[in-house]
Amino acid sequence: IEGLSPVISIEQKTTSRNPRSTVGTVTELSDFLRLLFARASRAYSYETGEAMVSYTDSKIISLINERFTGKRIAVLAPVVRSRKGHYRELFEQIIRMGFVRARVDGEIVEISGGYRLDRYKTHDVEIVIDRIRVAATAEARIAQSVETAMSHGKGTIAIIDLDSGELAYFSRQLMCPTTGIAYQEPEPNTFSFNSPKGACPHCDGLGTTKEVNLDKVMPDLQKTIRKGGLAPVGEYKKNWIFNQLEIIAMKYGFSLDTSVADIPKEALDIILNGTNEVMTIEHKAIGVTKEYKVNFEGVIHFIANQSKDAKSRTIQRWADDFMENVNCGTCGGARLRKESLHFKIVGQSISDVSTMSLLDFNNWIDSLPNHLNEKEWKIACEISKELKARTAFLLDVGLGYLNINRSARSLSGGEAQRIRLATQIGSQLVNVLYILDEPSIGLHQRDNARLIHSLKQLRDIGNSVIVVEHDKEMIETADHILDIGPRAGIHGGYVVAQGAIEDILKADTITADYLNGKRNVPTPATRRSPSGYINLYGATG
Repeated sequence: IEGLSPVISIEQKTTSRNPRSTVGTVTELSDFLRLLFARASRAYSYETGEAMVSYTDSKIISLINERFTGKRIAVLAPVVRSRKGHYRELFEQIIRMGFVRARVDGEIVEISGGYRLDRYKTHDVEIVIDRIRVAATAEARIAQSVETAMSHGKGTIAIIDLDSGELAYFSRQLMCPTTGIAYQEPEPNTFSFNSPKGACPHCDGLGTTKEVNLDKVMPDLQKTIRKGGLAPVGEYKKNWIFNQLEIIAMKYGFSLDTSVADIPKEALDIILNGTNEVMTIEHKAIGVTKEYKVNFEGVIHFIANQSKDAKSRTIQRWADDFMENVNCGTCGGARLRKESLHFKIVGQSISDVSTMSLLDFNNWIDSLPNHLNEKEWKIACEISKELKARTAFLLDVGLGYLNINRSARSLSGGEAQRIRLATQIGSQLVNVLYILDEPSIGLHQRDNARLIHSLKQLRDIGNSVIVVEHDKEMIETADHILDIGPRAGIHGGYVVAQGAIEDILKADTITADYLNGKRNVPTPATRRSPSGYINLYGATG
């Protein structure tokens, strides 16, 4: 074969098995969308919903003078916000830096060596940098205190009126004016679930987490523990686990022959979630009291730990049999940190936009000039052109119902093939031979014309396109047709006709008979009675 161009085969197979691969990552829509949000979004507080603000140091000093003139204030540097711990080392470090006071959980206290908090409670800690009365003569001191507070508070400070308790936050970063929480300036990876900077810390950007399914752990509530009522433990054996279960049973007044449904709620909670309790049990028959130390991890924690940390793949598979994937409870399936989800354009977060159908997403892009201010649109204009172009290619191949967040693993072979086709059209390669295997499969008839138009686009920019196809409309539109037959399998393999559609229609072939209407697939006059029905609930797409 002479003069053969470089070949690209666009197959009918799912694009990727990677759980992080989505329609957006495959088509590069996600790359441009992240760039758009990094450059043209507005930040809002995840606690109050207020617009975030940021100030220069000179503006902060000006606002302090304006709001607190004549008042006694304390300049504070926030160092701990809503976190648990005793912070003994932190207080010792504060003392070494020369500070003797801190505002702890809303109260200013003097700190000394050994000062510590309740490690199991959530705390807020701010260093008291200075206490001063605001006046024109104190401006230099205020400026110095603000600079010191900024260095210790990582760009954020708080000012409190020592008489009224009025509190105000100021920051060089994006900051909530009411609560003082601050965000870093957004970058494209702030909105990437594949980056530690953007990914939800609970699910690592997957949007789902593995959770133990109690229905699999206790499939039959009428069974007893002895007979295998706890599926992961199995039937009774003389081992450490059953010894622990017997102690728990003695404590709570049941036995291993009690059905799971009848086990006291408190005891079942310990069996499932574990305990380190020292149990005191009195043997009534002989009046003896014994103490038993129960260090029981709990069935749920044991399964979860084996799924995550077991070195044996066999043990991991065993644990996974009792688990299921559920939407992440922290990000709700959005895959991103809460800070990332509170940068918005036209009131929509990047997650909101990524869950729109591509048709709605296209309309959203069109609406941007009407909602962004002049500065924002100047930044967003070129990015939106790239988004618009890539979306248009996907719409042209009939994929307007998909969304950017759709997992690539969930796509059908036909959908994956048409996404690759749209990506190739967008790449604008020339002098290439494209081969496609039945791209119309799974496509609604109304979208067939758009698919054909896309194939013609590839041809018109200087490529050749070979399509293996049985669709009538596709065959009739082709520039040149090869009819291979006369039948399937070992009974075929010969070129029985070739040429333009006019030549094929004149040929004596089965294909020509169907195209001419001489043969057809008859509609059954009667249909068999159904034996039942399948009901679908909540189906989308």
